Amino acid sequence: MELKRVVVTGLGAITPVGNNVTETWSSLIKGVSGAGPITRFDASKFKTKFACEIKDFDQGAHFDRKEARKYDQFAQYAVICAKEAVEDSGLDIEKEDLDRIGVIWGAGIGGIETFEQEVIEYAKGDGTPRFSPFFIPKMISDLSAGHISIMYGFRGPNFCTVSACASSSNAIADAFNLIRLGKANAFVCGGSEAAVTAAGVGGFNALHALSTRNDEPMTASRPFSKSRDGFVIAEGGVCLILEELEHALARGAKIYAEVAGVGMSADAHHMTAPHPDGLGALNVMKNALEDAEMQPSDIDYINVHGTSTP
Repeated sequence: MELKRVVVTGLGAITPVGNNVTETWSSLIKGVSGAGPITRFDASKFKTKFACEIKDFDQGAHFDRKEARKYDQFAQYAVICAKEAVEDSGLDIEKEDLDRIGVIWGAGIGGIETFEQEVIEYAKGDGTPRFSPFFIPKMISDLSAGHISIMYGFRGPNFCTVSACASSSNAIADAFNLIRLGKANAFVCGGSEAAVTAAGVGGFNALHALSTRNDEPMTASRPFSKSRDGFVIAEGGVCLILEELEHALARGAKIYAEVAGVGMSADAHHMTAPHPDGLGALNVMKNALEDAEMQPSDIDYINVHGTSTP
């Protein structure tokens, strides 16, 4: 069976350095840091008092009050960047076969803010179970993919990938594989997270995973330095529209890039520490190169997952 070629035809983003793709890209090439003091909750007693938060977020510009109550923050970010990506792609929803457009979304934690709030409210009470009917729907990670598909009527494959920091990468990989196998024409894929909460920061502090450079938040993430002391927790979402090449060409879509191959692996070594010989990273790059039928010499840019953890 001949595998289909897959291209990127749409982009969407809401990040700590920009509330859309244009703003985010401009900040990235200028080296702007999104880190600053935590405003989501009172972090004065926490070891880490800074994070990368979304700036100037106007919920009312995207959702009416009733609708917003149904979405955890991570799901709001998902819907916002998905809208931008779909619009950017130029997909004509009325002309598309919606059975062949799917959504695969990544989220490592999901609605941790909703879970935290509901449990705190219950603990304050007298033991009588009073929970919001939206508690579970807002919390589970898969709801972002569901919200996006319902919004557009996309009836293709729809699910969530959960693999910690690799969740959105796995979402893109799964979408790529399904398109090239001929299972869909296009996918909305990416990931979002909103874990700048007391539980999120406190939990990672307990793991000694977060940087505590409270006097230097903008330069605290330093993954390749001997002085690194942890990562900087952040929030936001990014979306790609992946599309089968011939389908994209037939509708005259602009094409940003082609996805040539993907690789996956596990080093089966430790819950957090990498294998001392770097087997996980080595194998995944070998797998991706083999899948893309490329050589190391063909690569001119590597985007490293540098967590800055010691």
